[in-house]
Amino acid sequence: MFKHFNKDFPASIVVFFVALPLCLGIALASGAPLFSGLIAGMVGGIVVGALSGAQLGVSGPAAGLAVIVLSAIESLGAFESFLLAVVIAGAFQIILGVLKAGIIGYYFPSSVIKGMLAGIGITIAISQIPNVFGLNGENIEFFNYGDGIMAAFGQFAQMISPGAVILTLVALTLLLSWEKILVHKHKIFKLVPGSLVAVAFGVLYYLLVPAGAFGIGDNQLVAVPVPDDVPSFFAQFTLPDFTQIGNSEIWIVAITIAIVASLETLLSVEAIDKIDPEKRTTPTNRELFAQGTGNMVSGLIGGLPVTQVIVRSSANTQSGGKTKLSTIMHGFLILGSIIAIPTLLNMIPLAVLAAVLLIVGYKLAKPALFKQMYTLGKSQFLPFVITVAGVVFTDLLMGIGLGLLVGISVILINSYKNSHFLHKEGYDIPDGQYQITLAEEVTFLNKGAIIRELNALPEGATVRLDISKTRVLDYDILEILDEFAIKAKRKNITIKLISDRGTVENPDSYRKFFGLDMPV
Repeated sequence: MFKHFNKDFPASIVVFFVALPLCLGIALASGAPLFSGLIAGMVGGIVVGALSGAQLGVSGPAAGLAVIVLSAIESLGAFESFLLAVVIAGAFQIILGVLKAGIIGYYFPSSVIKGMLAGIGITIAISQIPNVFGLNGENIEFFNYGDGIMAAFGQFAQMISPGAVILTLVALTLLLSWEKILVHKHKIFKLVPGSLVAVAFGVLYYLLVPAGAFGIGDNQLVAVPVPDDVPSFFAQFTLPDFTQIGNSEIWIVAITIAIVASLETLLSVEAIDKIDPEKRTTPTNRELFAQGTGNMVSGLIGGLPVTQVIVRSSANTQSGGKTKLSTIMHGFLILGSIIAIPTLLNMIPLAVLAAVLLIVGYKLAKPALFKQMYTLGKSQFLPFVITVAGVVFTDLLMGIGLGLLVGISVILINSYKNSHFLHKEGYDIPDGQYQITLAEEVTFLNKGAIIRELNALPEGATVRLDISKTRVLDYDILEILDEFAIKAKRKNITIKLISDRGTVENPDSYRKFFGLDMPV
């Protein structure tokens, strides 16, 4: 686990600084105590990270559950009753893992997953606009002023904090120059994460620049609870109310949380596996078990429900994390910070954290991604862009549902136009070799079965992949084959691709072979 410590530790610091404001913000949006968000972040890192098979996935409180949590706390009438629902939800997730329900995540098309990532990236960037301008959450309705639009924007300009804007621009410059230029100049820049330098600069700016036009106000800083002594620290932990175990409303809330949290986790697993440079496959059933255990622990000590979350997982991947050690260490950093340095954390300007999140959001929603999806044609672009719009303008689950609906519609239209059948078989042939024959039409619906067969191939095997009868091969399947080509080299597996163009041994790129070699 400590083999890549030099990469995992800097990544854990980045994830910590990304997770900290998210834990607090999600708790605030959920109508729960702020400390409950920190508990969930700590449990997601330490407990779920230790039990999970995901190497890059990071768990914690999820924005996608905030509305459900807010409604549940209000309907149940007490936070302690809600905590009981979280514990029961965790037990349901453990049962789902035992029943091997993790395969559900494989039946979501690549275009929807990429759309979800891009939509979340845009949402992250938009959500940070108040912190960039130092608006402190004021509700500004530009076009409701009787003096006209220009007067409205004039009032808006007066509310902007120049200090927050300057700090955001400097932090963005630091982060971009650190990543694009400085890391290539000297080893020291690889050891120290740029986000840590940006946060340190933000603290110094707050301390050195006096309050005023260019200063940072106290309401523009991170707000971590500061306990007065040890008893007051432990008093922040809350136990569930087990006397409500017979309340049917609690069981309804628990089932809802279990289903939504499991779905969000499986989609995150699928998305993060795609951007993993080493193309590792996360065991989904084990992930459900880990998430269930984490939710039971979080509920028992007063925390919000946890899921694997894309923002923190993406930040972990983009920051060079290699193993789940970075996830576990970020959990200990949250624990250590709320015990040892809550006062110091409360000196971090939100504008600096906004700069970190703007970079994360941009990487998830690069313009090149939209261009790539458009180039791939309507069957990929339509579900992608509908998912993006749904996530941005409604919510995560609605966006995924709309994208999936469009994706299924495209499949049905293609099925109407083409006579087809879905068929895949794998069987032993002499001399320890294997053969996998793909059917006439293979779509994302076959992803789970194909991944299972490819992952079952032993080291040193020779596999003949026969696509000579295949007439429609979905782009999702080409991505799977490209990812398996990387794994095959590590497992010393020889691949012989049999097609109507002849036989090719160990192709570097299946997408290139079919003329679809686009950057990922």
